Amino acid sequence: MPDWFDDEAGPVVRPYALTGGRTHYDAAEFDLVALIVTQEPAEEEPERPGPLGMRSNRWAPEPEHEMILGLCRSPLSVVEVASELELPLGVVRVLLGDLLDQSLIVVRRPAPVAQFPSERVLKEVIDGIRAL
Repeated sequence: MPDWFDDEAGPVVRPYALTGGRTHYDAAEFDLVALIVTQEPAEEEPERPGPLGMRSNRWAPEPEHEMILGLCRSPLSVVEVASELELPLGVVRVLLGDLLDQSLIVVRRPAPVAQFPSERVLKEVIDGIRAL
């Protein structure tokens, strides 16, 4: 039977184990350059009885979620978060989706790239400068 770990690398955790088998986040697309910032949680919801009368509507973050929240106290792009955690981008997107669902992060879209003036406008500006 093959070993499931390497003595030098330590135990291997498959990416799908970190996401509960989920491979993508349905509600939003996380651009590689979208900025992620930690947000203070809103007032806690009162607990409601769940199945069998149990009171468990609270979400329990995993250690990876906690690491993301710690990293994103100052804005970081999605790709920077993946790099810092040394996790695949797909896994980080799923984890970010969990945090977004809990309103623990804010996603800021990158500013659109400015439109460059047409070649004709640039030529007219150059001609105007030469005329001075």
